[in-house]
Amino acid sequence: MRNFIFIRIICIILAIITVTSAWTVSAAETEKEYKLCKVLIEASGGAVMSEQNSEAAVPVGTMAKLMTVLLAAEEIEAGRLLLSDKLKASSYANSMQGAQIWLMPGEEISVDELLKAVIIGNANDAAVVLAEEISESEENFAVLMTKRARELGMENTVFTNCSGYYDDDKQISTALDIARLCAELYKYDFLRGYFTCWRDFVRGGETELVNSNEAVKNYDGIAGFKAGFTENSGYCAALGAERDGTAYISVVLGCDDKDISISDAKALLSVGFSQYTVFRPERPKDVPAEISVRGGMTKTVPVDCGSIRSVVLPNGAAGSVTSRIVMPDYLYAPVRKGQKVGEIQFLRNDKMLFSVDIFAADYVEEMNIQKALCIILKKLLTF
Repeated sequence: MRNFIFIRIICIILAIITVTSAWTVSAAETEKEYKLCKVLIEASGGAVMSEQNSEAAVPVGTMAKLMTVLLAAEEIEAGRLLLSDKLKASSYANSMQGAQIWLMPGEEISVDELLKAVIIGNANDAAVVLAEEISESEENFAVLMTKRARELGMENTVFTNCSGYYDDDKQISTALDIARLCAELYKYDFLRGYFTCWRDFVRGGETELVNSNEAVKNYDGIAGFKAGFTENSGYCAALGAERDGTAYISVVLGCDDKDISISDAKALLSVGFSQYTVFRPERPKDVPAEISVRGGMTKTVPVDCGSIRSVVLPNGAAGSVTSRIVMPDYLYAPVRKGQKVGEIQFLRNDKMLFSVDIFAADYVEEMNIQKALCIILKKLLTF
């Protein structure tokens, strides 16, 4: 009898070990592996300071809401939508799952509160209300989202809905594309208050919103933008910050830990502020005031050049920036006002940084026989 009990105990132990081992293997097999992608850019010019897999197309999930906010901001800027406008929630908006503010069908809510709900509270139902107002349907809005992405140079981005909560394996973008999107959002000063708010309320204080982007609480100069998570995207963070008139944007995609995603994004911003300088080269003193014209009513035409922009350089590298002027010895008439006649090239270690057009500042008409005879006759008459 004792042997029988002992054998049964052994069998139970073995069964538990087998089940536990099988569960562990199964959990390991189903654990999601993400591709870590990072980038740091300067906000105004988009220059890349640091990157890792920055152009790899990966799922970005709820980062899609950044485009929803941009399109809403553009409607507000154009005057087609007001922050005070009251929008009505549809039954479709009410059907959204995940993060939401529990909008009821027919409920009216202001654009201001909808932006709070989307940016601070990551609310899917609020995103749908904005999408339906702008494009009549979420499907139409998704087409507009991808179209706007192309216009911003986000060539590896596809959006299928306004929230990123659904089809999160199909909302594809890159760290660099998301950074470009944030650079566009950064231009809208009125969004800053939403993006940097840690905690707020809508519906007269009945619904609390808490920002998942914890960097807004403690990073110096923070300007936004978003932290998010879906099963296919992993933890993602896009941050922007400005100090002394210089702004950087960092993006981290495909992280397996929320705190690490945000800390990595903050670390990238700190690299920008500590290791780089914004530098604006001076206009070269040897840019000519005019250029010769052949076959024209005048022998020369005055020239001017476009504005010289700033560049971001490693600390101490400004002294290595040089310039050269590329212009022909002369032009043939006719010469149009504003016609490009050359360029100023700015280089660092013989590598082009950027160029500025030199253009004709006036119009020069082409000489012909009739005009030449008129000139000769005028001179004879005044002799």
